[in-house]
Amino acid sequence: MERVRLWWCHYHHLNRRGLPLVALDLNPHSGGLPSTRVVPSADPAAQRRAELRGFLMARRARISPERAGFPVGGGRRRTPGLRREEVAVLAGVGVSWYQWLEQGRDITVSPQVLDAIGRVLELNDAELRHLYALAGLNPPLPAAGCACPVDEALVRLLDSWLPNPGHILDPYWNMIAMNTAARLVFHYVETNINCLVLFFTDPIHRGRYADWAVIAPRVVAQFRAEMTARPEDAGYRRVVEELTDLSPEFAELWARRDVEPGGVTLKALMHPAVGELHFESALLQVPDRPDLRLVLHNPRRGTDTVAKLERLLAEDERRHGLRAV
Repeated sequence: MERVRLWWCHYHHLNRRGLPLVALDLNPHSGGLPSTRVVPSADPAAQRRAELRGFLMARRARISPERAGFPVGGGRRRTPGLRREEVAVLAGVGVSWYQWLEQGRDITVSPQVLDAIGRVLELNDAELRHLYALAGLNPPLPAAGCACPVDEALVRLLDSWLPNPGHILDPYWNMIAMNTAARLVFHYVETNINCLVLFFTDPIHRGRYADWAVIAPRVVAQFRAEMTARPEDAGYRRVVEELTDLSPEFAELWARRDVEPGGVTLKALMHPAVGELHFESALLQVPDRPDLRLVLHNPRRGTDTVAKLERLLAEDERRHGLRAV
């Protein structure tokens, strides 16, 4: 029992420092020695700091001293990868401060320091955002624009979504890719267009919406919500300035300063060839391409929208050949 008391005192002391609770399991078949198992802390902040400690240790272990620019010594290093003090020196922070951070202590951190540590540990964008979250700060926003081409897998996804419409937008709602159904249903004639500008200025496109006046305020409010997340991004301002000059209706709605998150929008359209079409439209962010938005239009249940889409596509095939994205 004395050994059990010593174990409990030891782990109770660790938990006072904000580390995860350790439960003692007195197994009669273990010779009287308690086994340990880590159980979640009741304090979410302590649990987050414990995860921060493990993350920093794992990332530090993968950077060799040679890679970081330290001379190769003849002695054996007990620590795989960089030592704590080496990370602190390279990041320009105090050794004690970095040690406290890695120990999971409740200390104040700044974005500038986390950026410096991320540079030393060679964190990618996802890892740096993870570091911010574990340190209790709002993660930096992913880059808004990317010159990378759209992955062919995303284009194939649009094609596999047929007969339903689907398209891909950049952060400013410029069209990047579309499938045949999107072109036929919404009168998208090319990819080099801005969907917000088209929504307000193209008479054929806006004429397809049976409830255009109902949807328009929500569309503007959703664009403002995305712009608000990047207040210094000039790309959004260019779209707003262009559209304000082109459309008094947009200017009036923009002046309301309404903000609404994106999500599922109910849309009713009138197509000149097949009549009414009803969709649930979802705006989704692509996980590995935060600069892209995937817009999928799903026919509403209880309507004949699917049959009408099949008719549209069949007629388009008869006129132009095989379906193409």
